[in-house]
Amino acid sequence: MSIRVGKYAGFCFGVSRAVQLVEQAAEAGKRVCTLGPIIHNRHVVEKFAAMGVRVIEDPAQAEPGETVVVRAHGIPREMEERLKALPVEVVDATCPFVTRIHNLVKEAQGEGRIPVIIGTRTHPEVVGISSWSSRAQVFETPQELEAWAQKPKISPDSPICMVSQTTLTANLWNLCVEIAKKQFTNLKIFDTICKATENRQREAAQMSEVCQAMVVVGDPKSSNTCRLAAICREHCGQVALVENASELNPGFFRGALDVGITAGASTPAWIIKEVNNTMSEITNDAVQEQTFEELLEQSIKTLNTGDKVTGVVTHIGTTEVQVDLGTKHAGYIPCDEVSNDPSVKPEEVLKVGDEIEVFVVRVNDQEGTCQLSKKKLDGLKVWDDINEACENKTVVEGNITEENKGGLDANVKGVRVYIPASQSGIAKGGDMSGMVGKTVQMKITEVNRPRRRVIGSIRAVAAEARKAAAEKIWSEIEVGKKYHGVVKSLTSYGAFVDIGGVDGMVHVSELSWNRIKNPAEVVKVGDEIDVFVISFDPEKRKISLGYKTAEMNPWNQFMEKFSVGDVVPAKVVKLMTFGAFAEILPGVDGLIHISQIADRRIGKPEDVLSEGQEVTVKIIDVDAENKRISLSIRALLNGENEAPAED
Repeated sequence: MSIRVGKYAGFCFGVSRAVQLVEQAAEAGKRVCTLGPIIHNRHVVEKFAAMGVRVIEDPAQAEPGETVVVRAHGIPREMEERLKALPVEVVDATCPFVTRIHNLVKEAQGEGRIPVIIGTRTHPEVVGISSWSSRAQVFETPQELEAWAQKPKISPDSPICMVSQTTLTANLWNLCVEIAKKQFTNLKIFDTICKATENRQREAAQMSEVCQAMVVVGDPKSSNTCRLAAICREHCGQVALVENASELNPGFFRGALDVGITAGASTPAWIIKEVNNTMSEITNDAVQEQTFEELLEQSIKTLNTGDKVTGVVTHIGTTEVQVDLGTKHAGYIPCDEVSNDPSVKPEEVLKVGDEIEVFVVRVNDQEGTCQLSKKKLDGLKVWDDINEACENKTVVEGNITEENKGGLDANVKGVRVYIPASQSGIAKGGDMSGMVGKTVQMKITEVNRPRRRVIGSIRAVAAEARKAAAEKIWSEIEVGKKYHGVVKSLTSYGAFVDIGGVDGMVHVSELSWNRIKNPAEVVKVGDEIDVFVISFDPEKRKISLGYKTAEMNPWNQFMEKFSVGDVVPAKVVKLMTFGAFAEILPGVDGLIHISQIADRRIGKPEDVLSEGQEVTVKIIDVDAENKRISLSIRALLNGENEAPAED
């Protein structure tokens, strides 16, 4: 039997700091007490009691001049205020990660938000956290959260601040986050699970998948220790939770080849070492007590169902592939167990003499045969690859097979991966059916191997790519630089354009040379347009873009197209006492002075013209500096060639 001890087992930073603060105070000769057990471990508390450190449950129990150490889990606000008013020295051993959550809840209270805390409501840490807001809500399960969110008095746009107990499991937190995102639109989410806890829980899950037995060391009253045991039980059938080595049962490990040891955050290293040493002694004793018959049986029976073994292909038949395993058993692979692809023939992937690794499906000692499967082992390897992709956060490729009510299903190397709608990259309420049949890139965010449940995210890959593109843009951006972008949204004051990972804004005044009331008069969402940088602020991450160019300037177009003496069509757009303005091009108007409207003297322009009337005019003068154009109808009447304007 081999024994594995978890790298992340035992004291975390916060617990280690709290224990050190008590030890330092006691060794300095001070009269020390702790407000609540310093950590959830009976043996540590008893050790401190032997050093003269007592435990009090209320500030009123502290004696004048004592040094009061606040436990690692923290204390409620009311208790903290009472403690500060006493004639005692206060040493705050609250875990810094817990203190951060206190501050987040205080800020939420100040902002008028409802703090939603996911954790065990009776746990000292959660009691302390919730005390910092009169509106705090504590939920232990996703079902509790969902039921509360659906109450009539709770509005979807309620301002919510969401935090968790530091020792919560990532799986429970993620489920609650998904519910909150579906129920609320005004939501702030803070992942406050301690990273040491995440690492410890992840490691425990991995160890329990490969070990036949697991030992979880810690106080049964410790929340994080109990969660560790629950995680191990999801993957392993033999799990023992012990406080110390004296509770180990030698019979518990019978038949186990690999045993893993993990420990809660409140378990000191000396207890873990003691458990490891005792287990090693149990292993040695078990070997010494084995009979000759047992040892002989082990030497003969070398194959077991579930083993991974290596053999050599000796024959490929129509129904099976024969494999030499180097044992007394004749190994064979049924043809339908060679590949996951039913259209593949054994001879297409194997040949005589190939060394292959296979999975032992069934051992028949009486007949001396062993049924094998290459397909199952390939499947296990795929799961290993999926698990590794999740741990390393690498990108995998899959094919979208179908749309369901809550998202999409994808096939990644034969494994079904569920992609929630929120992670599909499609906007909320959008049509996901167009994704079916497409090959996409995604990240694996969760793997539950025993339940064969895998969750992926297309959005995470897109977000990462967008982030990389954004960093590239910010590193190269400069005034005047041109980009080809896509209009993402419109507001009353302008259009937001995605220039490849970063959104910039084109102000309504920069969209057109003409006076417009709404950006929608020029562009619409989804339009691809060319823009250029007017200004940018790297600190505020804001970019001002321009769309209208000199080439688009109507005056420049007029100057290139027309000159004095040209006869052009125009439309009367405004009547004044001194004449009429006529539009030659959109954005370019010329003045027909009252003296140039007719070949006779008229009282007012409306006697001859009306707004909207189409007329033919002659350009008789252009003031380029002041951008003024003089037009004449009279010059075209009676064959006149020139008709100077009157003042």
